Amino acid sequence: MDNNKTNGQPVGLFANKALKDEPHVGYVNAAPTASTQTHATEESNDLTVHAGKKTTIASGEALKLAVVGHTNTGKTSILRTLLRDVYFGEVKNEAATTRHVEQAKLTDSQTGEDLVILYDTPGLEDASGLMDWLEDNTASRRDGIERLQQFLAADIAQGGDALTSSGGNDDYSQEAKVIRQLLASDMAIYVVDAREPVLGKYKDELAILSWAAIPVMPVFNFTDSQDANIDEWQTMLARRNLHISTRFDSVAFEFEDEMRLWQNLATMLTHSEMLKQLMTRRTENWAQLYDEANIIIADFLLNVAAFVYEINEDDDPMPILAQMQEAVRQSERAMQHNLLNLYKFYDNAVAATPLELQAYQQDPFDPELLKSYGIRTTSGAAAGALLGLGIDAAALGTTLGLGAAIGGIAGGLLSNTSSIADRITGVKRLYIDPATLTLLATRAIDLLTALRHRGHAATDATQLLYKGEKSSLETSSNDGSYHNDSNSNTDEDSNPITVWPANKLPSELKKARGKPQWSSLSSGKSEQAQLLRADMAWSLASKLQSREPE
Repeated sequence: MDNNKTNGQPVGLFANKALKDEPHVGYVNAAPTASTQTHATEESNDLTVHAGKKTTIASGEALKLAVVGHTNTGKTSILRTLLRDVYFGEVKNEAATTRHVEQAKLTDSQTGEDLVILYDTPGLEDASGLMDWLEDNTASRRDGIERLQQFLAADIAQGGDALTSSGGNDDYSQEAKVIRQLLASDMAIYVVDAREPVLGKYKDELAILSWAAIPVMPVFNFTDSQDANIDEWQTMLARRNLHISTRFDSVAFEFEDEMRLWQNLATMLTHSEMLKQLMTRRTENWAQLYDEANIIIADFLLNVAAFVYEINEDDDPMPILAQMQEAVRQSERAMQHNLLNLYKFYDNAVAATPLELQAYQQDPFDPELLKSYGIRTTSGAAAGALLGLGIDAAALGTTLGLGAAIGGIAGGLLSNTSSIADRITGVKRLYIDPATLTLLATRAIDLLTALRHRGHAATDATQLLYKGEKSSLETSSNDGSYHNDSNSNTDEDSNPITVWPANKLPSELKKARGKPQWSSLSSGKSEQAQLLRADMAWSLASKLQSREPE
């Protein structure tokens, strides 16, 4: 059933005005963290324009919100980010991408109740031409709604055959679709490309929108751009009695900006219960996403930390090391994809993923990557293929990085520990070293931070990093004080780049080193291993959230 109709009649702020065009796409966002989409064909209904009195949104009724604006200002982009859905609509860097009204719903994730119904409308292509027609063909003493109704009844609003038969050349059928939806909505947000100068056509758009007699709130998109002209826009808007506006960048996303958008809309309504309920639920869901993301990261780190491989003392460790490194690489990729899916950034052709960034593609066992994060190993001999492997002389309670051990051959360190271990156990235990664990943790946190600030309209992988802020990798790469050479006097304990100093792993990871059964990489038993490390994952996730190393 069409949510814009009751018993075949439109409902909304002006229930007397019928839409000619039904919403072209029916879309249901079942929760801020889940959505589905269905497509329908456009319906052609007879135009009906009725007279009647103004009504207001009822208490407990879903808010019908039209998203309007000039072509190519990012209306669909804003909806994608609000819906957390890279699939909604079509986003291109060209005018008039949206040709029909598309519908989406925001519902309560717990009750399933519809809270807000959003309508993505075509761009206003020639508001100045439409304003000229309205001035020439409608009486100025009539109110705005009557003048818009007269326009909707005219041939120029129909397009196609109706326009051809009348012998007219002006086609305002796209503008008509916007106005029909506007008159059937409770309020509207007017999307402004903050990079654009204030031009006459935008002033005409606002004049036409004001005639619908519903609250209109300007929303500034692309505010992260250095070319933003927000002050100029706000001056113009104030002259048109539009004093409430908000900033919401569909690419450089900030959750606080979204909450401010809903809050500002609520101040313009008599009954704002649904928006307040929406804000409460989305705040809860946003926090829950963050909790789940940190659990994913913590579980991954414990899985790698507990990864142990035993070999005989005389065995060549290199083939085993290669196997262990590849297992860790695959595990990290799986963790990254889990984070992407959690925040609904899918690895597909619709939207580029953060995995395309070099920072997340680079091999975690590349010694140069470790150096770029400011993580120092105990010896330069840990470079190349040996990086990431440790030897544990378990009977002595001593842990050494393999690189450090090999670097100590001249001093007899390796031969002494190995010979004693041989006599006691006859085996060596290989594991992933603390420096690599620290790198993996830092990179995961970087990715999570980026995802929380990335709008779902971002189609360029370089848009992952936002507002001039840098990942740990970029920060350390551009800071000459962090180096990985043995002569460096840098105090690793004060290194702000990593989530913790490499020589001070959290207690949960230290404990995992002696629990090979916790790792599916060691045991091959994924579900069982995950259950065994579940409690530690919760504990470590809490520390990741607080970022307070031991």
